[in-house]
Amino acid sequence: MSDEKSRFFDRLFLRSRRELIGYFARRVGREDASDLLQETFVRALRSERFELAADPPSLLQRIAVNLARDHARRRRTEARYVAFDADAEMAVATGAMPDARLEAEEKWRLLREAVDALPPRCRDVFLLYMREGLGLGEIAERLGVSRNMAQKHMRLAMARCWAALE
Repeated sequence: MSDEKSRFFDRLFLRSRRELIGYFARRVGREDASDLLQETFVRALRSERFELAADPPSLLQRIAVNLARDHARRRRTEARYVAFDADAEMAVATGAMPDARLEAEEKWRLLREAVDALPPRCRDVFLLYMREGLGLGEIAERLGVSRNMAQKHMRLAMARCWAALE
């Protein structure tokens, strides 16, 4: 990175950090705000569009908004799976409800089979979204497909997983 670009990012960081930290703290909580601030600047530095942007602070804000949305979405997804996993663990641990334990084990087996049966690209999208918590834009970029195609794969994966559990 050139000295000029480095100085530019230093100034931008100093001008923007309080506002962005406050934004992240309100949206996702203080504990994750500094991590998201750092990720905002990492993405800005990596972005080819950032250097060409007419209004870099606005683009920085757009990156921050997208990160906060992805973070919130990831948290909601984790909460659903943690609740499902907790129910399954409770049923297994107590042993008092063999029917519930068997039902939970059967649901996990059906879900694993449904994921394994997905077309490879569809399975990749699903696992990147569910396991790594990536947003569809990030998945599209990583896999070299359009965002719409990543979304199409995700819809198919979700539909097949829900169908397997019904």
